Amino acid sequence: MSSFTTRNMSINMNIIQIYVPTNEASNEDKDVFYSLLLGVIDNLSRNDANIVMGDANAKIDQDNVGYEGIRRQHGFGQIMNGNGERFANICAFNSFVIGGSVFSLKKILKVAWVSQDGVTLNQINHFCISHRFSSSLEDVKVQ
Repeated sequence: MSSFTTRNMSINMNIIQIYVPTNEASNEDKDVFYSLLLGVIDNLSRNDANIVMGDANAKIDQDNVGYEGIRRQHGFGQIMNGNGERFANICAFNSFVIGGSVFSLKKILKVAWVSQDGVTLNQINHFCISHRFSSSLEDVKVQ
């Protein structure tokens, strides 16, 4: 985790860079990872601009039903995977908005993983920010 002081000296920006075990990893490995992540998030001030970003290995799809507070309808894909559910639940529990679901962009700007045959595309890298600061997002894309 990295922490920065913002122009408003009473607000810090905390960035947690993640690399989540793949969807095929054991539930035990994923449970350990998310337990550690929750421990880090729990130690952050809710008044700060908190960001979780990186390779979440999480497909979140376009259907935001049940997650309206943390996702918009611009995710990429048709089906949320198990990691996507875990990740969305962590974001919901901690009031993080998934930035890649907010903006309507061409799929090439959302896709972070392409299968070897070039057919299957996935949005698995995510940028999430505290709901309180989500209006400060101007764009989120993979490059």
